Amino acid sequence: MVKKNLRFDHLEVEGIITQCLSNGLFRVKLKDNEALIVAHISGKIRQKFIRILLGDRVIVEVSPYDLTRGRITHRFRSGKNK
Repeated sequence: MVKKNLRFDHLEVEGIITQCLSNGLFRVKLKDNEALIVAHISGKIRQKFIRILLGDRVIVEVSPYDLTRGRITHRFRSGKNK
């Protein structure tokens, strides 16, 4: 599921957190092509104190200029809290 955001020039890709690194960085495995990228938390997620844990499904904004780095913009709710 790759969406191109027309307002900004970013790609939105779904992925799964595979590793928690220091300073709000995470290693994310993309759902489409199984690539691993390094992503940081967006400002809104940081302000709302939303916890990102290992195994969470997230949406990552990736720049078309650097496909190895991204920004986590959304965390899906877990299956328990439907």
